[in-house]
Amino acid sequence: MQVAVVTFDGFNELDSFIASALINRCRKEGLEAFITTPTPVVTSMNGVEVTGQRPMEFVTEADVVLIGSGVKTRDVVADDRLISTVRLDPSRQLIGSQCSGALVLARLGLLGDMPACTDMKTRPFVEAAGVTVLDAPFHAEGNIATAGGCLASQYLATWVITRTLGEGSARDVLDYVAPIGENQDTVERALRAVRTGEAALR
Repeated sequence: MQVAVVTFDGFNELDSFIASALINRCRKEGLEAFITTPTPVVTSMNGVEVTGQRPMEFVTEADVVLIGSGVKTRDVVADDRLISTVRLDPSRQLIGSQCSGALVLARLGLLGDMPACTDMKTRPFVEAAGVTVLDAPFHAEGNIATAGGCLASQYLATWVITRTLGEGSARDVLDYVAPIGENQDTVERALRAVRTGEAALR
């Protein structure tokens, strides 16, 4: 199973790297994430240059697609040529967004009547797109999920691992990366966020 972590120019390092790093701890179980970029090299909001591992065309074949956020997301959704390269199919793919990535899902028409999570700065723009924004870090309906707040990227990764490999695998990953002495709290908090986000509005 392959995961495309879509990473645009001006990206937020926490969003792309936390999700991909957590998911890649499941390589031996057959789940692997790749930084997926529209150009060979993208530069983060803090000036970090990263070489993409997969081109944007990879999103059509990936089993999971996570749309990261960044300071140029509004430029991305305004670029018809660029946005046309993000071809997603929620009937066969798990699709998630982080913070301003919700703007991309809205632009693609994937949210419909579904409420979304995003960061505080992006919230008014997501609402202007006709999407209800929740005061929550994570929300999922079916094969689509959104997360809000940089560190909520761990919840997005937890959702992906749980949906593809099961809760046991998610527990193992979270337990390994948790701050020492906070293992159980970290694991339970992430799993609770995902369960709550999936159960909301049922």
